[in-house]
Amino acid sequence: VQLQASGGGLVQAGGSLRLSCVISGRTSSRYATGWFRQAPGKEREFVASINWSGRGTFSADSVKGRFTISRDNAKNTVYLQMNSLKPEDTAVYYCAADGRTWRSYYDDMNYWGKGTQVTVSS
Repeated sequence: VQLQASGGGLVQAGGSLRLSCVISGRTSSRYATGWFRQAPGKEREFVASINWSGRGTFSADSVKGRFTISRDNAKNTVYLQMNSLKPEDTAVYYCAADGRTWRSYYDDMNYWGKGTQVTVSS
C-alpha cells in the first residue's frame, strides 16, 4: 500500500487548506486512514481518522470543529479540510492507513506516506 499526501502550503492564520491523500496498491482491502502531524522539535501527533466506509470519524481535541476528515473511495482518496488555521497547526502532515478494525484514536498505523508541509503565518 502506498500513500501520497499533497495540498500543503503557506497560509495566513484564519485561512484554510485541503490536504489530499491518494492510496494505491492493495486498495481492494478496507483500510482505515488517518492524518498525523509533526512540528519541529515535537513528537508526532494524531490529528484525525476515518473508517473505510467514511461513516466513522474521530478528531483530536486540538482540531475538533476546525478540521474535517472525509474520503472518496471511488477515487481512493482521503481528505483533510483545515479551516480557521492557527500558527500552532504548522507541521508536516502525514497520511497513514491501517488494515485493522477502526478504533478512532491511533498512535500508529501500518502504512505511511511522505508528509506535506503546512505553514501558518501569524
